Amino acid sequence: MSTTNLQPAASLHHRARSFAPGVLLSGTVAMASLFISSRYGGPVMLYAILFGIAFNFLAADEKCAPGIQFASKRILQLGVILLGASVTFTEIAGLGWATALLVASAVTVTLTLGWMIGRSAGLSSSHSTLSSGAVAICGASAAMAIASVLPQNKESERNLILTVVGVTSLSTIAMVLYPMLTHAMGLTDMQAGVFLGATIHDVAQVIGAGYIVSDDAGAVAAVVKLMRVTLLAPAVFIIAMLYARQSKAADPQNSGAQASGRAFPMFLLGFAALMAANSFGFVPEAWRGGISEMSRFSLVVAVSALGVKTSLKDLFEVGPKPIAALVLQTLLLAVFVAAAVLLFARVLPH
Repeated sequence: MSTTNLQPAASLHHRARSFAPGVLLSGTVAMASLFISSRYGGPVMLYAILFGIAFNFLAADEKCAPGIQFASKRILQLGVILLGASVTFTEIAGLGWATALLVASAVTVTLTLGWMIGRSAGLSSSHSTLSSGAVAICGASAAMAIASVLPQNKESERNLILTVVGVTSLSTIAMVLYPMLTHAMGLTDMQAGVFLGATIHDVAQVIGAGYIVSDDAGAVAAVVKLMRVTLLAPAVFIIAMLYARQSKAADPQNSGAQASGRAFPMFLLGFAALMAANSFGFVPEAWRGGISEMSRFSLVVAVSALGVKTSLKDLFEVGPKPIAALVLQTLLLAVFVAAAVLLFARVLPH
């Protein structure tokens, strides 16, 4: 066998070794969480995030960091892709036009009124757009995509860091608090899934919060969140066009296309493909249970890694104005969706 043929295998082996410590840590936290949940009851996702936070000191460890990052992103994506085997086109259609309209309206309202909130809090126009976009669509990944098409200055990188830290922290808090809120509001599991999928910023926390409520709520929340994430590409394009006159360093149309191309979640295509296969009967009935369990475990591992990456200290190190804006924008989104779910409960999934 030639040296050329051995190179890919050697590279794969090296990457596997670099990921192993962090993935094993995340997997251990996940198994501990599953054991405690099965033995004593309680939400496994909540255990995973809390146990993970206890190991935050390893998040920056050079041996563990690559695997933690891999688990929080790639294993999460695997879990979401496999979740497609438990969803069909009939179930998507079952969410109805009202759910799609609710998601689109929530994103639009949060982008526009959220920008006004940011400006009122003393943030620059671009920082306000960055903050409201991260809250409206999908958290940190939206923030990075939007930041790449905004005018660049000496504060751009700082604003991005503040937004990513703030929105991730708030999303984790929402993951814990929102399930209790849905119970207090008297929502059904399906309605709770719609609320959680339409309000929580990051995919991992949406799924975690959904499964804290129930398996049905988790599945609905994931689908609603994926509906919301698909709005990232058009939102980035529109933002790029709006800032075209201010952005002189690069062609705004190209930067917008590149940003959306990098940030758009390609694993969504895997989810859709598996959902299509399941809808047309290509996934054997005997496999669905195993795929569902594999998906659930992958998601617990990913949320465990997310917990390890979460530092409560970071929340207190960011400036008060960006955090105030993020909190108000998050509350705006939650109030809008909650009001819509309660007012239009009859036409939403229930």
